[in-house]
Amino acid sequence: MNIKELYQSMGIGEQVYNFCSEIEAGLTDRFEDIDKTTEYNQLKVVSAMQKNRLAEAHFAATTGYGYNDLGRETLEAVYADVFHTEDALVRPQITCGTHALNIALSSNLRPGDELLSPVGKPYDTLEEVIGIRPSKGSLREYGVSYRQVDLLPDGGFDYDNIRNSINEKTKLVTIQRSKGYQTRPTLSVARIGELISFIKEVKPEVICMVDNCYGEFVETKEPSDVGADMVVGSLIKNPGGGLAPIGGYICGTRDCVENAAYRLTTPGLGKEVGATLGITSQLTQGLFLAPQVVNGALKGAVLAANIYEKLGFHCVPDAGETRHDIIQAVEFGDPEKVIAFCEGIQKAAPVDSFVTPEPWAMPGYDSDVIMAAGAFVSGSSIELSADAPMKEPYAVYFQGGLTYYHAKLGMMMSLQKMVDKKLIAW
Repeated sequence: MNIKELYQSMGIGEQVYNFCSEIEAGLTDRFEDIDKTTEYNQLKVVSAMQKNRLAEAHFAATTGYGYNDLGRETLEAVYADVFHTEDALVRPQITCGTHALNIALSSNLRPGDELLSPVGKPYDTLEEVIGIRPSKGSLREYGVSYRQVDLLPDGGFDYDNIRNSINEKTKLVTIQRSKGYQTRPTLSVARIGELISFIKEVKPEVICMVDNCYGEFVETKEPSDVGADMVVGSLIKNPGGGLAPIGGYICGTRDCVENAAYRLTTPGLGKEVGATLGITSQLTQGLFLAPQVVNGALKGAVLAANIYEKLGFHCVPDAGETRHDIIQAVEFGDPEKVIAFCEGIQKAAPVDSFVTPEPWAMPGYDSDVIMAAGAFVSGSSIELSADAPMKEPYAVYFQGGLTYYHAKLGMMMSLQKMVDKKLIAW
């Protein structure tokens, strides 16, 4: 059985196989550019591990209070060096990216302070954290106010309104790198640096935090290299490399990270407690693999944009754009197409491939959401996955794939599912 026959045995028709293969053949130069970035980032990670004298002894499990956990301390030092920051908090006790962001915000804001987003509305799950949608325990309940400045129609920063919005109460600025459930461009590290420089000119003491989810290792620089006081993310996305079973990170200035540690555990204890329960090796090896895993996810995103743009759908980023995160948005304008796409992604999964995803009222969102993810780690969006809020413009957000070839299978299967349902006209 040759490779084409193997794809066909898995449900990919000849027409879909030939169409996708022809597009893939034209992406050699794009893929070579991604490989160069990956090589740089792989060396950066190995260098940080060697500098901190990572040893087998660091993988020993700790329990209880976790005092003197050398593996935990070494991993945090490695993260600080990878992101070029003064300190880092990398813990399995951080349950998800939203939790990491909440810790970073709530620990560095006080009653009477104001939080500013200069890049428009944040990701849906942060709305209740901030208090945009009322929720128990929100920043708003604790007397932290919020304002935002939307991006300009062309995706640019509204510098005049940003300057006017920074006032004596503005304590922290949150910058979301990725698009979230929006079809605006993802921010490059260079653009984030320009925005931070502008903000610091207006108010030098303001804390600039970047939600770095889905962006790690996509470029050779991170937002912490261009002035961010904190970069925050999830270990079951890019930096966990598909091996981390849980966790999040906050890298930044010593003061910001110390505040975050006190909020995660308790005042007076901070980083000194928190047992790692034997998963330090997974967190560390995941970081080691992360640049290569991100490589596969990026190539899959590029392939997806080229496939669906050729079929006439609006893609963000488009087929030729430089990438700044691993997410590929495709606007279908039709809920049936969104559902069919997600069904195809699920069918391509190594786990739960027989399950049919359906939209449901997922906690933290203001509309039904459909999620396709047959993952080894539940909810891991560095693994092949796709999700979409069931509302206009009916855009689906595809990401992940621990290998490029799995991402490629997912793209083929998503297209095949729409062909089978006669939702695509050739």
